[in-house]
Amino acid sequence: MAMTSSPSLAATQAKHWYWQRISAMVLALCVLLHLGVIIYAVRSGLSAAAILGRTHGSLLFGGFYVIFVLACAVHVPIGLGRIAEEWLGCSTRAAQIGARLFGLLILFMGLRAVYGVVLA
Repeated sequence: MAMTSSPSLAATQAKHWYWQRISAMVLALCVLLHLGVIIYAVRSGLSAAAILGRTHGSLLFGGFYVIFVLACAVHVPIGLGRIAEEWLGCSTRAAQIGARLFGLLILFMGLRAVYGVVLA
């Protein structure tokens, strides 16, 4: 992609940079907590049924994983859009549309999973 000096392009890129860094920080914390929960569950010998029993109806658990899903839905499309532009040679518009659609897919699937584990 050719570099242009458009103020709106620079502002958009700055916003993307900011949101990707913020979402990366949230994801790092979520991954560490998620791994801690996995280690606790494995060391405690919890079965899948026991884990589901503990998570069902838990607003704390559901809220944590909703934040995790939202951070993924923000972080991933920004990176995928840049990869599609730089590596695959897609136009900025096509890359952003594809990346945003993928972000919506992540959001839908992630929230559906949280719903299934916590509320269903």
